[in-house]
Amino acid sequence: MRIDILTVVPELLESPLSHSIVGRAVKNGLVEIHVHNLRKYGIGPRKNVDDYSYGGDAGMVMMVEPVYRMIEELKAERDYDEIIYMSPDGELLDQGISNRLSLLQNIIILCGHYKGIDHRIREHLVTMEISVGNYVVSGGEIPAALLADSIIRLIPGALTDETSALSDSFQDDLLSPPVYTRPAEFNGWKVPEVLLSGNPKLIRAWQDEQALERTKLLRPELLNNSE
Repeated sequence: MRIDILTVVPELLESPLSHSIVGRAVKNGLVEIHVHNLRKYGIGPRKNVDDYSYGGDAGMVMMVEPVYRMIEELKAERDYDEIIYMSPDGELLDQGISNRLSLLQNIIILCGHYKGIDHRIREHLVTMEISVGNYVVSGGEIPAALLADSIIRLIPGALTDETSALSDSFQDDLLSPPVYTRPAEFNGWKVPEVLLSGNPKLIRAWQDEQALERTKLLRPELLNNSE
């Protein structure tokens, strides 16, 4: 899989994409991540990538030309399954989206900045818009890193135990059950006896019950979505 990320602040993506599961996946050749500085196609001697908005609204807007030229350069080299714009008004990211994107070969993730991007990019180049929540952050770089992480960890071989991702929260529209490790008792706090029983059938039944109860208590809207 190849992920190309377009940004005006590439430094923000260096650490999240270089360590832990994502970093190992890159090192092991499971995924290629290429971060591109949009200032490569900036306008004029100062390589400007933003300008004042028509209509006089406050805030600067990313110009159409630098984004267009970089995307066209990439598309000339390979076909892309999706060109994704990280946007507060995009489709809310969930596990299903990450699952689907993890099966693709080549994607572009475009990070907005300032007040946003010239809308013509969204109309004519972007194929998918994704939001990471109903709030606004300073730019699309952190959301892009979050999206990339959620995709890459699903690629076979990225996790030491590939079955681990199948039991993550949201995979079956339920939260995960509680998890414990040694010691079995600490400070008077005990691990549930069923987890120490060695009986896989009883343990699975307990985990299913806990997942359902925690979802009812903490995220009941997930149960409504699955109906």
